[in-house]
Amino acid sequence: MTKRRFPAVLLVSMLACFLPVWAQNISAERAVLARAAVLHISPDASSEKLVTAERGREAVVMEHSHGWAHVVVTLPPVNPEPQVLEEEPEPRTLSGWVLDKGLISASTPNGDQILFGEAVDSENEASRSGGRRGAASDARRLYARVAEYFPNSPLAGESLYRAADVQWQLDQAERRSRPSARARDPRDRVPVPEDEMKKVEKKFAHTKWADLAAWRLLENRLCGDWAAESKCPEKEAEIYEKYAQEHPDSPTAAEALYDVAYRYGALIELYKMEGQSKKSEEAQQKAISAAQRALGKNPPVDWATRAQRLLYMLQKQMPVYGSAVE
Repeated sequence: MTKRRFPAVLLVSMLACFLPVWAQNISAERAVLARAAVLHISPDASSEKLVTAERGREAVVMEHSHGWAHVVVTLPPVNPEPQVLEEEPEPRTLSGWVLDKGLISASTPNGDQILFGEAVDSENEASRSGGRRGAASDARRLYARVAEYFPNSPLAGESLYRAADVQWQLDQAERRSRPSARARDPRDRVPVPEDEMKKVEKKFAHTKWADLAAWRLLENRLCGDWAAESKCPEKEAEIYEKYAQEHPDSPTAAEALYDVAYRYGALIELYKMEGQSKKSEEAQQKAISAAQRALGKNPPVDWATRAQRLLYMLQKQMPVYGSAVE
């Protein structure tokens, strides 16, 4: 059974029972660590170090004193062993002092931009060879905090999507390491968790961020391996076609139509292999139509040139799938 979680405000109230009188009379403020912060046992750099809290962790600020802040932070459990646990491990709640720098609250001027900028920097660090360990998780937390602390910011929708997307990529990488990753039927593999992407769709419906979230969700429905049979590209062409129809203004609409065109292009050869010549001819016409529609979306140069190349190959009846060489 999963234990209940307590919101930060309730946590502060509970902690107040165990804090000195001076702490109980102070109005606590929630803040986000925009940089890694070392918790000390007292407001002195030479005092004992308790732990280092990563970027994006939430802190409840109890007081400020001469360049230091007394905070309560919640951190993940220390290396739990899932195989021996009967319940989900509780996070650690620690109280200590940090340098009064890099604490971003909802009242911080340009706080949304500061956190977003730190998130972008962390995401870039994660993509760099030899980048900072844990930078991707830092980016995910920071993006999520922008949406949480600054819900009316112009960056809120993008932040929530980016937080979900970073987590999606982490989960996708883990899933691809499993033997089931190449299973032809998507039902035969563990799907990437969809809750965060669906939250973006719901909270920012009819925006480009909802369109991009819906695009990511398609990945759970794709085959791991076509196995040189027509069934998978047929199904995937329908999936991408439906997406293009339901999200005509999406930044990925042209890419979706390219994917439709490529799959019908692949079906030209696959149908021939299966002795279905009529279906092969129909697939060629559908592929050409989809490629032309992709170009009509005024796509970014990468997809424009790929669609143009694909259209040329289709019109010249050049195979676009398999190892056939003419």
